[in-house]
Amino acid sequence: MSTAASAKNGTWRNWGGNVAARPAREVTPASVDELAAAVRKAAEDGLKVKAVGTGHSFTSIAATDGVLIRPQLLTGIRNIDRDAMTVTVEAGTPLKRLNMALAREGLSLTNMGDIMEQTVSGATSTGTHGTGRESGSIAAQIRGLELVTADGSVLGCSEKENPEVFAAARIGLGALGVVTAITFAVEPVFLLTAREEPMSFDKVTSAFDELWAENEHFEFYWFPHTGSTNTKRNNRSAGPEKPVPQFQGWIEDEFLSNGVFQVAQWVGRAAPGTIPSIARISSKALSARTYTDIPYKVFTSPRRVRFVEMEYAVPREAVVETLRELKTMIERSGLKVSFPVEVRTAPADDITLSTASGRDSAYIAVHMVKGTPYQAYFTAAERIFTAHEGRPHWGKVHTRDAEYFAGVYPRFGEFTALRDRLDPDRRFQNDYLRRVLGA
Repeated sequence: MSTAASAKNGTWRNWGGNVAARPAREVTPASVDELAAAVRKAAEDGLKVKAVGTGHSFTSIAATDGVLIRPQLLTGIRNIDRDAMTVTVEAGTPLKRLNMALAREGLSLTNMGDIMEQTVSGATSTGTHGTGRESGSIAAQIRGLELVTADGSVLGCSEKENPEVFAAARIGLGALGVVTAITFAVEPVFLLTAREEPMSFDKVTSAFDELWAENEHFEFYWFPHTGSTNTKRNNRSAGPEKPVPQFQGWIEDEFLSNGVFQVAQWVGRAAPGTIPSIARISSKALSARTYTDIPYKVFTSPRRVRFVEMEYAVPREAVVETLRELKTMIERSGLKVSFPVEVRTAPADDITLSTASGRDSAYIAVHMVKGTPYQAYFTAAERIFTAHEGRPHWGKVHTRDAEYFAGVYPRFGEFTALRDRLDPDRRFQNDYLRRVLGA
């Protein structure tokens, strides 16, 4: 159960351990028909319905006291269309399996997030993203969707078929129906060269616009209590393939990034006063490296240290100012922050409730190790993010509600009107959706 959420004595818990729920029953359908029947049966019994993937969301977006649908039997590739360059996959397919299967077929997604444990439907429904100058979130690569709606019927949507549903359901928050299959745009597999190197906070913030413009995929991690960052630039390459050697990869990605980092987190939890010193050492532990590999081996990395996370999308032009305010706040607050702050970007897209909907965006993510008090830090960070009209990631900790979202999403009313049409009895409602979408 290491990478997924766990269920013990009828209680479901998410990966971060900060959300628990006791569903009335769990259903693991083996087909779309079985899933549709489960939705109809829930309606007869007056129960709400939620589908849950691996529980990688830090919000209670998948929590329910009704019927919990687990899609782990709805996995695998349904169809590869090499003329259209699309692949259709069942909703419960883990991104890891999709990436490996596509690579075997000589294909790849254009962009992806930095972990691949989640199911395709869970990742897209919450707006999971990586970083990209021109290429957007995983949901922005969707070309078609199939979902079971509240009355148990199966609805297909794309740009041509039910386009108003397609505009919203790619990041549907589980509010419009249960996604059963997704059609992604793919391309022939390609190589990326990753260049990772330390850079000072002042340098990366003053040169941010150039670093963003010069690289297809740019991101960096800033270590609070230091003036240090670790930058990563991923760009397409003609080759040759030059992966990180296995032992070096183990040292850097497992031993330093997971093993030593975990020990540092334990020490920091036991003695918070040591955190600034640990941060200075951590920020110097990772040295510069360059490697070339197929996309999923460059974009994704293992995350074994459990944490809780808040992430906001701000307009891209506001990212440097927002970050500087965050740094000042941490320095003045007396907070001890042991986890690096992650910064990524995405181009504007046309998905109704995408965090990048209609505006070029930059993401700032703050983390705390699982089990440490995070409220003071997250509250102070959220105050800064919302002052810049930030939009929180749907699957990460935030305190915003429907009134706030109506102000930062120009098409918010379009989404809620569609929900009224597709789910008038609120079959897919839960406390989280009541808060973020309104009753």
